[in-house]
Amino acid sequence: MKFKASLPSIFFAIFTALLLLLCVDAAAQRIDILLKGGHVIDPKNKINGKMDVAITDGRISRVAADIPVGSAKKVIDVKGLYVTPGLIDIHGHVFHGTENNYLSNSFDALPPDGFTFRAGVTTIVDAGGAGWRSFPLFKQNVIDKSATRVLAFLNIVGEGMKGITAYEQNNTDMDPKLTANVAIENKQYIVGIKLAHFIGPDWTPTQKAVEAGTLANIPVMVDFGKSDPPLSLEELFMKQLRPGDIFTHMYRYDAEVDSSGKPIAHKQAIVDAKTKKVKPFVFEARRRGIIFDVGHGGGSFMWSQAIPAMQQGFGPDVISSDLHTGSMNSGFKDMANLISKMLSIGMSLPDAIAATTSRAASAIKRPELGNLSVGAEADVAVFNLRTGEFGFLDSDGIGYKGTKKLEAELTIRNGRVVWDLNAISATPYKAP
Repeated sequence: MKFKASLPSIFFAIFTALLLLLCVDAAAQRIDILLKGGHVIDPKNKINGKMDVAITDGRISRVAADIPVGSAKKVIDVKGLYVTPGLIDIHGHVFHGTENNYLSNSFDALPPDGFTFRAGVTTIVDAGGAGWRSFPLFKQNVIDKSATRVLAFLNIVGEGMKGITAYEQNNTDMDPKLTANVAIENKQYIVGIKLAHFIGPDWTPTQKAVEAGTLANIPVMVDFGKSDPPLSLEELFMKQLRPGDIFTHMYRYDAEVDSSGKPIAHKQAIVDAKTKKVKPFVFEARRRGIIFDVGHGGGSFMWSQAIPAMQQGFGPDVISSDLHTGSMNSGFKDMANLISKMLSIGMSLPDAIAATTSRAASAIKRPELGNLSVGAEADVAVFNLRTGEFGFLDSDGIGYKGTKKLEAELTIRNGRVVWDLNAISATPYKAP
């Protein structure tokens, strides 16, 4: 039997098809920002080459070669520059406030927006400034008021980092269940549990942090090595932490004696001070699933650890800042400078970008971040990679020369330009 369509139905089908074509064409025309001619490095999507990036309604709408400029409201020429996902800094201290509380509601912590965008960072994770008691204040004063995406590792100490001696040694304020409950209630913002600065020779705080992380199904980040007498670094990696937990300050400590020659036996490093070899159990810990994070800070990055480790194939899984007032004006400076340091000692640019985007997102279980996938929130960084002779400091004030330096030219957060070093996104001035 032959099907005979009525005239109205044919007209309706034609009208629908034309309407669909018009909608598709309109969508193609609606690009808010087009980054044109740059070299895109997007490790999650295995992109490393010349591509254009289109942004529409605050999201990535297209990544392709030679997107027509006529389809965009604003075209930004990024030829000769590198375009990456906005960087993720998984270890900063941004619980800024007005009290003398070390890194919790304090002057030592920094307001994020002043120190993130200028380095290409669009997401920063506060590493333990707030505990379950103080998280509501942190959310109200910092998370809710920042243009930077601010996440948190919740301190196992209920008061957070209000003071190493007065608060962070208080075992009675380390409550795994209350910590996990607050983490679960605020899972949009809390990505892990933090343990830091514990001095006593006792695994109980580590075990409580891991218990909280297990209850909330999130990783634990540990700042380890201050116990006196020492706790075993090997036991931390192989028995106490779980696969997916994070060891920060991986290049801290370069010797078994301080600068005056005084023994500091409780300070353990991943590179043996005598043989200059990465300790075998460190490689085994990586195979077990322990994540190694730079966490530069003011006193946690030594060339005598980083260089031999890199030479022996032990680079970082994640690159982070440990941003606070003690690091911003010393060896660390900012994330672009830290990536430049890693380039100077043999890390490739794509690997460094992965360590600050897709691998960082994976470490905090936020796979939607750190990529330029179509539909992803448009957090984008544009960098200039300068060549020349540059000097870099470690945390001991030791200098090292490099030939490459990364600078953030442009940062886009949620589809909006938030940092533009050389006005490449601006409308040129025209004399009247």
